[in-house]
Amino acid sequence: MIDIQIYDTTLRDGEQTPGVHFGPRQKLDIAFRLARTGVDILEAGFPASSPGDAEAVADIARASGEGRLGDMTVSALARMLKADVDAAAKAVAEARRSRLHIFIATSDIHLEYKLRISREECLSRIRECVAYGRNLCREDGHPAFDEVEFSAEDATRTDPDFLAEAVRCAVDGGAEIVNIPDTVGYTTPDEFRRILTDLREKVPGSWRLSVHCHNDLGMAVANSLAAAECGAEQIECTVNGLGERAGNAAMEEIVMALRVRRDALRRNGEEMVCRVDPREITETSRLVASLSGIAVAPNKAVVGANAFAHASGIHQHGVMAARGTYEIMKPEEIGLNANTIVLGKLSGRHAFADRTAQLGYTLDAAGIDAAFARFKEIADKKSVMTDDDIRAIVGEYLDSREGKYYLETFQIQSGNHIRAMALVSLIAKDPGCADGEQPVVTEAAPGEGPVDAAFNAVNRIAGADGTLGRVELISYGITAVTEGTDALGEAKVKIRDAESGTVFSGRGVSTDVIKASIKAYLGAINKWTAMRTDSGSSRGTEE
Repeated sequence: MIDIQIYDTTLRDGEQTPGVHFGPRQKLDIAFRLARTGVDILEAGFPASSPGDAEAVADIARASGEGRLGDMTVSALARMLKADVDAAAKAVAEARRSRLHIFIATSDIHLEYKLRISREECLSRIRECVAYGRNLCREDGHPAFDEVEFSAEDATRTDPDFLAEAVRCAVDGGAEIVNIPDTVGYTTPDEFRRILTDLREKVPGSWRLSVHCHNDLGMAVANSLAAAECGAEQIECTVNGLGERAGNAAMEEIVMALRVRRDALRRNGEEMVCRVDPREITETSRLVASLSGIAVAPNKAVVGANAFAHASGIHQHGVMAARGTYEIMKPEEIGLNANTIVLGKLSGRHAFADRTAQLGYTLDAAGIDAAFARFKEIADKKSVMTDDDIRAIVGEYLDSREGKYYLETFQIQSGNHIRAMALVSLIAKDPGCADGEQPVVTEAAPGEGPVDAAFNAVNRIAGADGTLGRVELISYGITAVTEGTDALGEAKVKIRDAESGTVFSGRGVSTDVIKASIKAYLGAINKWTAMRTDSGSSRGTEE
């Protein structure tokens, strides 16, 4: 059997999904879940992009060094800059096993229009920076990185001879792994096979081949599997296919394709396997969906709500007679269990804490207290509380814990013959004040409806009405988390900074849809506020 390593980049490339932001605590929770799932390498982030990302990578590396992430390698991304390599080395210093993932664009269109450098300058940077990363040492004299991976951004649109030259420079400089990204989702499976086969012939050696495919034409998984068939030893992917534009190859689809079609997906007649435990897939998908705020589409392969649903009478009859008539996978294979533990208003803190841990969240005592208080508040208004309710409550808490503004009270005046008016009071968190003495700011604003009026009042308080900057609402929606008239409503919003065009998302949960909407808007506003105060942020990168 041939082992295919799974390199998960949910925390780096997945976080580049518009509107997605993982805080350090959220990144650590996802890291624990991915370690339990069995991924081989975790790309923890891009340390040079911002202090927050550097902190998150360091937290994950520390957990790795303490043995809490098993034998999973912790990888950090860097551009072809010595300062980036230094930042990556510092961030992963405590990891049990570390990797430098260093990249530069190699296609002519990227060299000319983005980097504005020649091919020779590109090769010069590769020679210098890959060797620098390979030879960099810690204070104790040990190498800063256990291994180095080189990526040629936009490789599938790069001149084949120049791509080979770039890879040769990286390998000569000490890169053990070479990653060939289909950065813009442009290639096809047959074409990708030819690119990779040609590269192997032109650059012999013991370096390991990796691929990183985007989904712009819907072929990311197909391209990744084709690459594995012709020699790729590592597949880079994300949970739920998160990522820029149309996203990346979905980890759960790759894992289950290798498992279900082991008869067809082979390399030189040998079966290809990976060490991801498929029984952990469902909970991993749900945790990432909860923390990212990006819901899984119902028709999403493997983990979508409809993946094992049968509406047609003919299909239902067939499945009842023999599941294999319409199901090529068993729900149990991916950890999908129809039994749901139901908590209610009489449930205790211990049961709640135990269930949140089972769902993959790591909350400290203060976090459990805060989330449990919300749980009890909502449980008083609902007959039962399901896992989906708990995910929504914990997700909302994690979204809000690092924010500046918190909802205190709101009043709405609205009717079919009057313009809506909202009076909103927010706690404006001040580090210099004790918890009970935090300042409260109140503003009133009109709107086309109660939600619009409340959003306008929040904008006035946060200075997003043009005082400090301006934002525009680009999407808003509210859905029932569970069924029934007492369902928990989950509101989601996306706003865009008028100057930079950066998108921020937020969510809020409540049995009161107006309250859920305000809390969701505050989540997005808090991220916008943080962005305006973090002048060192440069998260966006592509591979």
